[in-house]
Amino acid sequence: MKKFALFVAAALIAGGALAGSDPLETPARLSELASARPITALARAGSGVVAVGQRGHILRSVDGGRRWTQSKVPTSSDLTAVQFPDARTGFATGHDGVVLKSEDGGATWIKLLDGRAVNRLVLEQMQARVDAGGTEHDKRLLDEAKRNAEMGPDKPFLDLWFTNDREGFVIGAYNLILHTADGGRSWQSWFDRTDNPRFLNFYAIRSVGRSLYIAGEAGLLLKLDGEHFKALASPYNGSFFGLAGTSAGVLVFGMRGNAYLSRDEGGTWRAVPTGLMASITAGDALPDGRVALVDQAGLLTVSKDGGERFLRSGPPAPMSLSAVVFAGDALVIGGVRGARALDLKKEP
Repeated sequence: MKKFALFVAAALIAGGALAGSDPLETPARLSELASARPITALARAGSGVVAVGQRGHILRSVDGGRRWTQSKVPTSSDLTAVQFPDARTGFATGHDGVVLKSEDGGATWIKLLDGRAVNRLVLEQMQARVDAGGTEHDKRLLDEAKRNAEMGPDKPFLDLWFTNDREGFVIGAYNLILHTADGGRSWQSWFDRTDNPRFLNFYAIRSVGRSLYIAGEAGLLLKLDGEHFKALASPYNGSFFGLAGTSAGVLVFGMRGNAYLSRDEGGTWRAVPTGLMASITAGDALPDGRVALVDQAGLLTVSKDGGERFLRSGPPAPMSLSAVVFAGDALVIGGVRGARALDLKKEP
């Protein structure tokens, strides 16, 4: 199942409160119930935690996920990913090609990019390549860019990764990938710099050591080589929904509880029993070896050795899970019923 379809389904289930309005021009509605609405991603922001979710909701917690404050957001598009490369600078992304930025720890946000600008950017860059004598592959990419533009600003970004407050990538559906080197003031399409001839969806991007990896649909695994993401031999034909850099290596995970660990930078992989049967939707890892994974069935599994071995933790949460992050003495999980904190001292 395609990951972004989960977010579309959640939006439809929630009802049409914003029907008829443009989510790219409509600020997220402030609500006392925001912390109980669907949460799709979590991130550490200094000593705090930031959560993003449906209809542009962004929330902050300074007490390990026990209490939340809603942030001001200029759009109401569903959000899918968030990261803070430092305590104050954060980036979030999601549906309709939205990319947001905060410079105050997540309290307020500005829009850097949306699907309209993304379509123009990709189309203009591919047209320039073809006009300059591009290859047949460039022409095929231009045709795809034209189709995307004709369909409108509906393509979601599904993950992002920033090395620092200036340089990073956003990735998404159908080979969509952009790079910035100035904190989001300008962007460059990398549509033509991936080994992805089938235009498969990109679901996750993470830096592990000195290498950068992308995981995606139908077992797609890519690794940055210079200025091109080259395909890696994949151990699995099902979709990978997440990546984590652990103390043991590179961990990828996805459909039907499948997870694989590589100790040689993606050269070889071995299956890791997770104890999970449903699709693994999110994970987090710490340098001390702790790794946490969550799945659609509401289950949590934890490793203390970088993902070599996992032990399923506690009963299922009362909701499908889509986010997890370590936060001090707590583990914060998020899903269709909001976010909640688990006391790590009570967990195995």
